[in-house]
Amino acid sequence: MAGAIAEAVRSGRRSALSVAEETVARIRARDGAIGAVTRLLEDRALTEARAVDAIVAAGGDPGPLAGVPYGVKDLFDVAGLPTTAGAAMRRNAPPAGADAEAVSRMRAAGAVLVATLNMDEFAYGFATVNAAFGTTHNPHDLDRLAGGSSGGSAAAVASGMLPLTLGSDTNGSIRVPAALCGLYGLKPAHGSLPMGGVFPFVDSFDDIGPFATSIADLKLAWQALGGAGDGADSVRIARLGGWFEANMAPELAAAIDRLDAHLGGLTRVEFPEVDRARSAAFLMTAAEGGARHLPELRRRPLEFDPATRDRLMAGAMLPAPHYLAAQAFRETFRAAVNALFEHYDVLIAPCVGEVAPRIDDPFITVDGARVPARAHLGRLTQPLSFIGLPVIAAPLRRPGTLPLGLQLVGAPGREAALFALAERLEDDGVIGFSSPV
Repeated sequence: MAGAIAEAVRSGRRSALSVAEETVARIRARDGAIGAVTRLLEDRALTEARAVDAIVAAGGDPGPLAGVPYGVKDLFDVAGLPTTAGAAMRRNAPPAGADAEAVSRMRAAGAVLVATLNMDEFAYGFATVNAAFGTTHNPHDLDRLAGGSSGGSAAAVASGMLPLTLGSDTNGSIRVPAALCGLYGLKPAHGSLPMGGVFPFVDSFDDIGPFATSIADLKLAWQALGGAGDGADSVRIARLGGWFEANMAPELAAAIDRLDAHLGGLTRVEFPEVDRARSAAFLMTAAEGGARHLPELRRRPLEFDPATRDRLMAGAMLPAPHYLAAQAFRETFRAAVNALFEHYDVLIAPCVGEVAPRIDDPFITVDGARVPARAHLGRLTQPLSFIGLPVIAAPLRRPGTLPLGLQLVGAPGREAALFALAERLEDDGVIGFSSPV
């Protein structure tokens, strides 16, 4: 969709202004039921669209995303607006003096910013249930969660309001909502895309990335943001077992088995001590997040969402030796996983073990116990961001059913192999976006 819009605008068959106007109208018509948008930036969108049309009229090329409307999670700086990071206490924060670097790069590529998008407060959660800005509903079933913390970014694309959005991923905050909303999402190798002007949560794990309905559009956005790499002719693939095969819904296990057969039968490999890696990532997240927000927790604790405040306070009280032990284990875990990438280019794993939970029953089942979705939907994504691996979340092709998603996992710097496999699987009809019924 994004690529087609850009081609039409560059060729003069469509104006960027008409695309922006239609997008604004579509958001006004649809978002009341979804709750993805926190601010509609109509004036800015029309101004940017006119600038794109002026370049086309002068015979220039506005860029690979010419006239493509997009939105950003409400933790990217947008010049002249407070960056809320999903927190009521930041509604009146000083306005950003400049756009985030990622927003500047999107504009340079010709994209048109239309909206800021809902999220869990301070990006701490996998649900996008926000006490200040509301709950984002899953477009495939409005009674279900969209996932988080980039739930608004995912739902805006899945509902057809926007063809591209940007989110952030610390422990799975792009991949979880991509899976639950049936989209493609990219968590790049840690540190490979610009974080300037993005409200931080956990420096050890924070990354930004796009959502899209096709792998071609995802790649366009990745490249516009600064991603680079040529295609891979031959991709060595394995399947992650152990931790990543436990607690899967039967329909997900069957779908991955079919994918395995489609690829000719895959070797199963395992990461060592994945449970410990997930626990260490949980601990580091809590400690860094708690330390970051400690001054405000001391100064005005009652202005936090209680669900966020309690977790941040617990993290702030963690003993330093625990944090240092988690950091030390990360290097051990990284070395063991890197050894696997000497033999394989892409590892396939589920993204979330089941379909989106209901909003009125926000729990998932792990080892026979019901646990809160807000904290545990990322149990399959968290061990991967613990060591900064790039991952494409890809929707299994399941028209007419609730979405389920895969993780295509690679070594840092080998995103090209992930895109190559995703392109092949999309061409084969194994993965792909299905519009909500």
